[in-house]
Amino acid sequence: MLDTLSSPSTGIIDSHSYMVSLQGDAESAGTVVVFHAPVLGGRLTDAGAVIDVGGAEPMTLRARLLVNSAGLHAPKLAAKLQGMPSQLTPKAYYAKGSYFSLVGKNPFSRLIYPVPVAGGLGTHLTIDLGGQARFGPDVQWVDEINYDVDPSRCDGFYAAIRRYWPELPDGSLQPGYSGIRPKIVPPAIASQDFTIQGPATHGQPCLINLFGIESPGLTASMSVAAAV
Repeated sequence: MLDTLSSPSTGIIDSHSYMVSLQGDAESAGTVVVFHAPVLGGRLTDAGAVIDVGGAEPMTLRARLLVNSAGLHAPKLAAKLQGMPSQLTPKAYYAKGSYFSLVGKNPFSRLIYPVPVAGGLGTHLTIDLGGQARFGPDVQWVDEINYDVDPSRCDGFYAAIRRYWPELPDGSLQPGYSGIRPKIVPPAIASQDFTIQGPATHGQPCLINLFGIESPGLTASMSVAAAV
């Protein structure tokens, strides 16, 4: 490559350990984390939010403040809340990104990010904690949430990767994993910043909505929390 941008401080972290650490800190501060308890509906009042929760032990919860940080499902959750203006609830769009991993020894020592493409950051190279190389994500607009990786998308990966690594051997990629970015704009619009929607926007003092918190949402999570 003749023209590059160097970012020597860019790196990776163990995202699972990071999230477990955040959970531990929250629980140490008195937070109760409950899994498999879907929000069925609710209403927003001047005194706070009233939330109907399902699962093995259905219940109704009352909260002074509700933070809707449901990711892919944040618009759907907002639509279930009586008192949330429907015209301020964005439509959800799903941009699926697949990753393929390199078979064999990784020849790289740092991350490589090509020029971004519409809807994503481009098919970049990252190195996992085990030192192996993986490439992605691509951009595939989907209507349903499905995390299967289509092996036929591999051809597009070879073409994208060879823009910055022409020597990539044939047959050296294998399906890895996928993720889905919680977009709130359609494919025709290239990008949209995070939307932190509070009372000044929707008029409900007990609700903060987090819409479109896609990559780099994990990287920015502490800053997002501080903003909330």
